[in-house]
Amino acid sequence: MPDAMTEPPILQPDEPAPLEIHNSEAGSDFFLICEHAGRLLPRGAGTLGLPDTELTRHIAWDIGARDVALALADRLDAPLFMQRYSRLFCDCNRKPHVASFAPEVSEATVIPGNQGLSDAERHRRAEAVFWPFQKGVAAALDRRLEEKRRTLLVTIHSFTPVFLGRSRPWEVGVMFRKDKNFAPPITQWLGENTQYTVGINEPYKVSDDDYAVPVHGEGRNLPHVEFEIRNDLIPDRKAADKWAELLARALKFGAAAVS
Repeated sequence: MPDAMTEPPILQPDEPAPLEIHNSEAGSDFFLICEHAGRLLPRGAGTLGLPDTELTRHIAWDIGARDVALALADRLDAPLFMQRYSRLFCDCNRKPHVASFAPEVSEATVIPGNQGLSDAERHRRAEAVFWPFQKGVAAALDRRLEEKRRTLLVTIHSFTPVFLGRSRPWEVGVMFRKDKNFAPPITQWLGENTQYTVGINEPYKVSDDDYAVPVHGEGRNLPHVEFEIRNDLIPDRKAADKWAELLARALKFGAAAVS
């Protein structure tokens, strides 16, 4: 079997780059990321051994998150950095050394194409998808720092109403860990100005295995927040627009609290 260093690249020249940028020259203080915006798979990966019905489910991407992120970026006049490939192949919000970077099981679904991956194969996936995306984000944040621009980091995700048979009561979650000035006022605003059930670090908690918040947010000492929207509430662009308007108002309230 050829050594990983001599194997052809995972992404062929005619395949889309992992990083998709919207509003690259926007002037806002807000900087948006959507790591699970797409569900593409590299041609050479096939379907990872899964039927198409699995590749349209939430295990493959954050349903509705891209539409919300695009609408929010336009409302805020903010740059938006999105990632096109499925998190089943390479999760761009997980550090490459952790198991969930290329999960063998997602929820209760076995991923045949991820069974027993070698370190070399995980490295190839990271070089093909993860690092081009993360380096693009990091370079943009570096430029903002050099230009002495204020940066408020926002990441957009979605979650399923039911996970492993258990219903989730939250409609929107606000995720943060070390941030004490930006995310808490956003949570407060959502609680006081909507009828939604707001989860504080629910349905997930930020972990050291994550990437955006620990590395881009905490690592750079930037005010930051991660949103999780229940995906049955964002089935189409009309619903995404509604959520974008709501989140824009909450974010502006949070921004005022740290100005």
